[in-house]
Order: sequence, then structure tokens, then C-alpha cells
Amino acid sequence: MHCRLFYILFLISLLIASCSSSKKEIVTKKIVFVGDLLLDRGVRERIEHLGIDNLFHSTIDSIFDHSDIVIANLECPATKIKEPVNKKYIFRAEPEWLRGLKDHKITHLNMANNHSMDQGRNGLVDTKKNIQESGLIPLGFGENFKEACKAQLITISPRPVYVLSSLQVPSENWPFLENKPCVCEDSFVAISEKIKKLKRKDPNAIVIIQLHWGAEHTVVPQTLQKQHAYELVDAGADIIIGHHTHTIQSIEVYKGSFIYYGIGNFIFDQSNPINSKGLLVQVEVKKKGFSIKEIIFDIEKCVPKL
Repeated sequence: MHCRLFYILFLISLLIASCSSSKKEIVTKKIVFVGDLLLDRGVRERIEHLGIDNLFHSTIDSIFDHSDIVIANLECPATKIKEPVNKKYIFRAEPEWLRGLKDHKITHLNMANNHSMDQGRNGLVDTKKNIQESGLIPLGFGENFKEACKAQLITISPRPVYVLSSLQVPSENWPFLENKPCVCEDSFVAISEKIKKLKRKDPNAIVIIQLHWGAEHTVVPQTLQKQHAYELVDAGADIIIGHHTHTIQSIEVYKGSFIYYGIGNFIFDQSNPINSKGLLVQVEVKKKGFSIKEIIFDIEKCVPKL
């Protein structure tokens, strides 16, 4: 009788421990940002010869493996549709390659850049579909302007984190139509208002702004960029992540918020020394506050490595 009672109590204790464990609160979440990810031109040649797995060095995989969310800027449409717009640099990736990004722990792809529409509006819409079908999440795209510029909640634990993505450089020969599928090209005034609204709604939320901006192949941000960055921080932005310049630019802390004006390339075929280093930004979200650090990596023959 005593043995049976002991056994029953033992089972109950295991059940309680199991329930307690399943309800255990997430203490931290790691979010990683990397820059421009191209899957065409020189990178295409490498994939066709060596496979997409060859683009991911073990040193990068080890960081991504220990991260909860990894966000990259997809610097090309990924579609079988070939309807190139009239511009100097036109890119296109094979949609089946997106699965390789997913396999290497990339979770989100920013579409709010000046190459997403290289294969026209049909290619843009198809890219969004292909991203989702590959198990990835697109950022900065919508069926209309309002949807494209909505704040996107990327996690709720241990606290809410929102990302606002916006293209801030001119799109060549691209007809922007407010009620058609597009990427976000929000003004800084509009972005500021969205930040304020998010902070009023949830003061505990972290708001991250992702901007495709700046002058290519420069290492110092423009004065106007700095002014706009300060405006966004004054509105409540916690972190600003910039890309497009293909270079690492200044890092600044303003009123306790972090501004990365340019984090450079991630997977890219540019070989000039100025373009051959990138910045990996690692955000560790906690229930109260967050910590952040950056890691510089080299890019050799399209492949980033520490």
C-alpha cells in the first residue's frame, strides 16, 4: 500500500514538474541582422558550381544556429518570372534557392529595397509568395502601400519586438502605385508617427527600424541621414539598421538608442576591400531592456566568414 502511494505521489510530482517546465517563461531571445544578400551574378555562378550550402561558412552557421531570428536584406527578386525593368543592374534568383537560406537558419527577408522589383510587379509578387512557401517571412512588402508599411511583430516573448522596414533610395523606372503590390517607401514623418503609436500602445515594446538608404560605397553617412536617424530615435526607435551602401558605416549611440547607418554586405560578389567586410548585429532581447553587439566578418569569394 505504501509503495503504491509512493508511486502515485511520484507520478504526480513528475506531472507538476512537466507542467511547470512547459510554462517556463522565455528569458531571452536572440535576433540577428545581416546586410545585403545577393543570389545572382557572381553568387549565382558559385551556387551553380558548388551549391547554396557553400555560401554558409561554419563560423556563420554557428551564430545562426544559436539565434532565434535571423533577418537579411534580399537584394534580388527570387522568381522564375523574367520581366526585367529598364535599369543598369538587374538581378534575379532561382526561388528554390530560398530553401537553402531557411536551412541555414535565416528566418526573415527584407524586401524593402531597390532590387526587389527588378523583374517587375509580377516578379515582386511572386517573390513574396516564394519566400513564404520556403518557410521564410517577408518584411516590407504588401498588397498595397498601407500594408507594405505596417509594423511587423516578429516576436512577443520575452517582450514584443516590432520591425518597420522602408526603402529610402530612388527606384529606377519603377511606377509606384499606392493601391498595387509594392515595397514600403514610407516618409520619415510617417515612420515617426508609427513609432510613437507603437510606444503608446506598448511602452515595453522594442521598435527596430530597417532602412535601405545612403550613398553607395561610402563609409560616412550623409548629414541628412543623421538628422533623420535622430528624428526616429526622438520618436521612440530603439535600434536603426541601415543597408544599401555595401559598406560598413558609422555606429552611433544617441539617447540610449543604437544607430547602425550601414551594416554592409552579407553574401555578395563585390571584391573591392571596401565592400569585403560586413557587420552582424546581434540583439539579445530580455524581459526588461536588451543588449546589443556587433561582429565584423570578411567576405571571400561571396562567402561571409568570421
